[in-house]
Amino acid sequence: MGDVVQAAVMVHPGKIEIQEFPFPELEDGGVLLKVEMCGICGTDKHTWRGETKQYAGTDAESDTPFPIIPGHEVVGIVAEINDSKNPRLDFNGERLRVGDRVALCPDVICGECYDCRHTFAFPWCENLQGYGNAFTAAVPPHLFGGWAEYMYILPNAFLYKVPEELPLRVAVMVELMAVSYNLDKTKEFFTLTGEGFATGSTVVIQGVGPMGICHVIKARMMGAGQIIATDGADFRLDLAREFGVDHTLNVTQTTQDERIEFVRSLTHGRGADIIVECAGIAEVVPEGLEMLRKGGVYIEAGNFVETGEVSLSPHRHFCSKNIRLIGMTNHPFTGYTPSMELMQRNTNRFPFEKFVTHEYPLAQTEIGMLKSMQPEQCMKVVVAP
Repeated sequence: MGDVVQAAVMVHPGKIEIQEFPFPELEDGGVLLKVEMCGICGTDKHTWRGETKQYAGTDAESDTPFPIIPGHEVVGIVAEINDSKNPRLDFNGERLRVGDRVALCPDVICGECYDCRHTFAFPWCENLQGYGNAFTAAVPPHLFGGWAEYMYILPNAFLYKVPEELPLRVAVMVELMAVSYNLDKTKEFFTLTGEGFATGSTVVIQGVGPMGICHVIKARMMGAGQIIATDGADFRLDLAREFGVDHTLNVTQTTQDERIEFVRSLTHGRGADIIVECAGIAEVVPEGLEMLRKGGVYIEAGNFVETGEVSLSPHRHFCSKNIRLIGMTNHPFTGYTPSMELMQRNTNRFPFEKFVTHEYPLAQTEIGMLKSMQPEQCMKVVVAP
């Protein structure tokens, strides 16, 4: 190790600087993680644009405390552990050792509030803090984001051992694959009365960036019938077909009415069974609700930050079709290990090697950020410190 740690710091929206920080001293249970790869997430793009309010209207409502070290889709190697009092364990209860490759859950929960005690697996914590956007880099130990050579891992943060057989560029997908548990949630609604996700269900994914592609993969694994993708970039729509999409609609080349009619034409006029919003654009929600069949399920996953308001008709969009609307605040921390195991078992089924399209060293993080906002040219962009 050197004397200092380099990190890409977002000093304010639209500005990234490479800065140096001292190596931290670890508290008991703390871990120093050498970052191998970290994805640029849609949330990072929102932060770059100044869309920084998260968990609005809840006890955990927050605004980004600039300056920050972004990055929360992290895979790295354990470089140091302070386990002088107790062994440091991963999420599954296995002892962590220097040299282990691990993935990080960015959500740090207190484990003591009402929501932590009553909402198993989802981070509804009243005192929630998150790597990559909730910790300022202005105060020690500074290193709370994955766009850095090393990260400081708190004693109560969840780490997951990465299977040796899982390539690094696939392991970096795990946080997004855990988000795809949105679709597992729809299985809870499935009954013989026709609600929820059934084998052969028609699924529409609005927006097939990295998170949308992970939902495509999960839908195909779960036995979806027809999968339809909408997006504004032919590059991403073409890649979505390689991952299992049957039909694609470019929103820049079709009208809303044409897209709604197309979905209905494929479903004998009924509409889709499941629709997942992964575009992160509020305006697409009414269109998605129009595509949905009676008794269908609409999952809102993409608008993770405050992106504005849209007009909806409570009668037309909700009551008249008796829909189920699922708002997903985050992903389950129980979803990491199963997601890695699923990807490992399906390496020959999906072209995972095409998921990461661009990789940048730490010094070119800002270039990587700008590239990630060009959907016609890329899928997942990563930083490799």
